Amino acid sequence: MLKVLLIGCGKIAGGFDAQRPPGSLPLTHAGAFSAHKGFELAACVEPDDAKREAFMARWDVRRGCNDMSDTAISGLHFDIVSICSPTPTHHADVLAALALQPRLVFCEKPLCPSVAEAADLVRRCQDAGVLLAVNHNRRWDSAVVRLQGELARGEWGALRSATGYYNKGVLNNGSHMVDLLHYLVGPLALVHAGTPIHDFWPQDPSIPALLVTEAGAPIMLNCGHAADYSLFELQLVLERGVVTMEDGGLRWRRRRVASSPEFSGYTALEAGSRDEGSYLRTMSNAVANIYDAVTTGAQLASTGDTALSAQRVCKQISDKAGRPTP
Repeated sequence: MLKVLLIGCGKIAGGFDAQRPPGSLPLTHAGAFSAHKGFELAACVEPDDAKREAFMARWDVRRGCNDMSDTAISGLHFDIVSICSPTPTHHADVLAALALQPRLVFCEKPLCPSVAEAADLVRRCQDAGVLLAVNHNRRWDSAVVRLQGELARGEWGALRSATGYYNKGVLNNGSHMVDLLHYLVGPLALVHAGTPIHDFWPQDPSIPALLVTEAGAPIMLNCGHAADYSLFELQLVLERGVVTMEDGGLRWRRRRVASSPEFSGYTALEAGSRDEGSYLRTMSNAVANIYDAVTTGAQLASTGDTALSAQRVCKQISDKAGRPTP
């Protein structure tokens, strides 16, 4: 079995699963690793003693310590190091993880607060021969993968435009949207950035922006306010219909072109289908992909390189909006 070290014992590490009913799809690192027969949660690192002890009891983790220099993990070997700590500590935590010589590091997004730090980690992992996966989790959503295949095969025709809606920070959640768009429609160029909206993080406002694809299709990023409700949705207007991802990927709507029943000779969008999405399976799929990458050499769906590409676009948006970032 592959041994896992988790750094950080907060919500995404295991907290979101703490009160979920038995048998629920796991939403966290600990939940997904525990549910997969190929992994063992061997140790965790968390400076908050109470949080660490509760995490160890909940997930049956035998070893725990308050920082990476603790002797409780010295001399141990870990195949996977999962970074679930706050973003500002990611750079130091990944470097400490590399010193343990794991086979793969699985890091929460955003990879680092700055592009320079993120690029440094990508390079250091490559130089060390350590795989780097970043939790831009919609790359592990089978509904998104299916749509990407349909778009690549031309089943929906040309992209006419797209509109993404997000809140809670251009780097924190905006990077998710940019990465999703990179995966679905390819590289993006920034045209304009709007007025920053300080809706959650003091140093990471949400920022509306206009981008274009390489083919010239306009991509609009619009913002809500994090104090109202969580918002992450995407609508693609295509030659042969409209595809909408709702509620972060929990639901989808597909509407294809059909002859108008009211106006002879015109075409319109049919009522279409509303389907449940597979977003809740993304963490399980991520861990399965990690297992295959380590054991069989399978390609990772979300990597340091793909995360860095998205972060560079987010930095361009911030800089153009007058909020320069490192």
